[in-house]
Amino acid sequence: MKHLEAVIFDVDGTLADTEDVHRLAFNRACEEFDLDWNWTPKLYEELLRISGGRERITYYGADLAQQFPHRDAFNQFVRKLHGVKTQIYAEMLNAGEVPLRPGVERLLGEIRAADLTLAIATSSTYSNLKTLLDRNLPTDWASWFSAIVTCDTVDEKKPSPAVYQAVLDRLQINPDYAVALEDTVNGCLAATGAGLTTVITTHFFTRRHHFPNAALVVNGIGEPDQPFTVIRGDAGGHTMVDCELLERLVLERSERNGADWESNARTATG
Repeated sequence: MKHLEAVIFDVDGTLADTEDVHRLAFNRACEEFDLDWNWTPKLYEELLRISGGRERITYYGADLAQQFPHRDAFNQFVRKLHGVKTQIYAEMLNAGEVPLRPGVERLLGEIRAADLTLAIATSSTYSNLKTLLDRNLPTDWASWFSAIVTCDTVDEKKPSPAVYQAVLDRLQINPDYAVALEDTVNGCLAATGAGLTTVITTHFFTRRHHFPNAALVVNGIGEPDQPFTVIRGDAGGHTMVDCELLERLVLERSERNGADWESNARTATG
């Protein structure tokens, strides 16, 4: 019996190593605004615990906010700064500076060949997503995904599960039969909060983070000649993320849930 029906991908840090490009774009935008802010890799590692570019700017600029006559003026400044950063980021994507992470294109192909449902759940904008995938996938990539939900349609950012719940609603799929691929703590909390089996593929900025309730934590999706390293969990001898591994993780979760239900039932009946 097949248990896996859908695979839902995050974008930034999961499909591609975009996080350092975001960081560099932010620093360039700050230069244009004559700000002395500089998000170093170490600082950005901590700031990634906050989802959303505007939200990170608001958090980091808490002291600067006191210099504005009222909160609306500061919020307007944040929007302008983030807008310039987004433009710079798009220019960097269009320059081809951000390839997909190793194994992503292979895994997408395997999922499609297995006739499983593909979806995207991201706190990024559709514009950024489109620019990234237009540069890295065939022109018909959008038709591969049965649901694409971004911050343009769901206001609540991760760790809220809202973006994943929106995907599940569109797909009309029980979360027990779907897997999410993520890279951050907030993404993990969002996916598991929506009831999804979750696989984490870490990178430089999240390699030291803790991922509660993740089914598996690895350092990448992997390729035949670039095997992943298991950080936490049991990959069952697999050296890369593939449909067989994802099916196994969903099945194991189903079996655990069934065992827990039986145990609780026995306890309830005394």
